Amino acid sequence: ASFFKILNRFRTMTSEMTTASPVLNTTFIRPHGFYIRGFYALENSNYFFIFLGVIYVATLLANALIMSIIWFAQPLHTPKYFGVFSLALVDVSYSTSLIPKSLDMFIYGNRLVEYNACLTQMFFVEYFSAMESYALVVLAYDRLIAICFPLRCKTINSNSKMIIVILISWAIPFVIVLTMVCFVTRLSYCKSVIVNSFYCDHGPVFKISCSDYSVNWFLASFYVMALLFSPLVLILLSYLCIVIALLKIAEADGRRKAFKTCTSHLILVAIFYVPLLVTNIIAWVNVNIDTDTRILNTSLSGALPPLLNPIIYTLKTEEIMEQIKKYIRNRKI
Repeated sequence: ASFFKILNRFRTMTSEMTTASPVLNTTFIRPHGFYIRGFYALENSNYFFIFLGVIYVATLLANALIMSIIWFAQPLHTPKYFGVFSLALVDVSYSTSLIPKSLDMFIYGNRLVEYNACLTQMFFVEYFSAMESYALVVLAYDRLIAICFPLRCKTINSNSKMIIVILISWAIPFVIVLTMVCFVTRLSYCKSVIVNSFYCDHGPVFKISCSDYSVNWFLASFYVMALLFSPLVLILLSYLCIVIALLKIAEADGRRKAFKTCTSHLILVAIFYVPLLVTNIIAWVNVNIDTDTRILNTSLSGALPPLLNPIIYTLKTEEIMEQIKKYIRNRKI
């Protein structure tokens, strides 16, 4: 409710400014909704969205398992697993904001999305996408403290301090994404309401307006740099510090064991960032890719990481596997 109040207040202000302007002398047009085009020429695309539905169900089950284990296992109530719990919660939220509505649109044919509903989906998809990258930064921060400051780890990164770090990582993207979505409400749509994407994607939505969207373009660029690639830089810097700290360890076996604790996190970083880097590098070098390929890449890069994250952490983390084995033994007894 508060989200809609903010949007409506901002919309009223910008609408009055636009219609009252003697310079523009144009009519401000806000559409009833947007038509989500989806794939252009991909045959049997409905089967692809059924596949996404299967991924969504598996994502819910896998992340619910991880969160349940961390919630009920007292030994896992540590800063590291608070970060893992936050990542699992973000994964569930990200998939929920993206996939169910896409299934409704493309399997049941409900492709016309009401204006407020479109902006709401836009906000939550962009927000939780940014939160995915910030959750990876939080895990990198935990590994940095644990390896570079092993003797002071519990004082530097206590449970309460980790919760504060997580809350900050949730607040920063909220402000930026809310601002970005609010500025969409100042755009007028006098020509087309067809969005060339599989959801209410921020870029395709503002690009079909007939207003000057240079501010929206700037905010989208700022979003990519501040909420997606700046976290990647922080992660790389943290691992540079980790490598330097590991080189100071005399025993090779000690270095190997210390770095082994980072492998799960590095795999998650690669899964999330490689598709983003490929997509943006292609855009920067002005290589034209067809809409179907872009949508396919975007949908998979949004759906697969939330599914793979809990699986990788379950298989690569001994503490979680031990809790699962302990639960199974207790159930047998």
